[in-house]
Amino acid sequence: MQFEKNVQVKQPKYQQIAVDLASKIVERKYRIGDKIYARSSLASQYNVSSETARRAIAVLQDLEIVEATKGSGVIIISYEKAASFVRQFQDVQSVHELQHELMTSIQKQHQELINLQDKTKQLISRTEHFRSVNPFIPYQLEMTAESPCIHQTVQELNFWQNTSSTIVGIRRKNELLLSPGPYVSLEEGDIVYFIGNDESFARVQSFLYPN
Repeated sequence: MQFEKNVQVKQPKYQQIAVDLASKIVERKYRIGDKIYARSSLASQYNVSSETARRAIAVLQDLEIVEATKGSGVIIISYEKAASFVRQFQDVQSVHELQHELMTSIQKQHQELINLQDKTKQLISRTEHFRSVNPFIPYQLEMTAESPCIHQTVQELNFWQNTSSTIVGIRRKNELLLSPGPYVSLEEGDIVYFIGNDESFARVQSFLYPN
């Protein structure tokens, strides 16, 4: 389901008028026993039809905030019920606002997720293309004390047999050993450069760091 960002939840006009009148009662602009406008005056004041004004008064009458009698007009009879009505209306508005903010946030996160997926696909595609064009670009891993392979030679490790990868270089401090051969040992701090297929990095990492 799609939600437009600028959609606002609005109450019917007659209910808005009823809430406004109740708010004026709560603000003591009207007192208990006061008469409020006749239907025609109310319609003129809020620029609505007489029917809309009648419905607004009917809401207040149903909630026992006012009493409407023929000849006496509309009389305010309850401050407490007016206050309760206003609080209820404000709570409903708060819920609608929270719902709107939540849906807006979800929309943003959804769009960000789509953008992230697109960027990820582009990265994977370009990486695969780059490696297909440059198959000899090596992977690299650093040797740390956590590896059980420290101090062992490439031959002792049966490196190629266990990883299907070939070591093409080892950087040790400020020196780079190219094509180091089978008798060089792997030492802590070494950066090992190796080539292989797409699964090589995972296999070498698992071999050098089995835990």
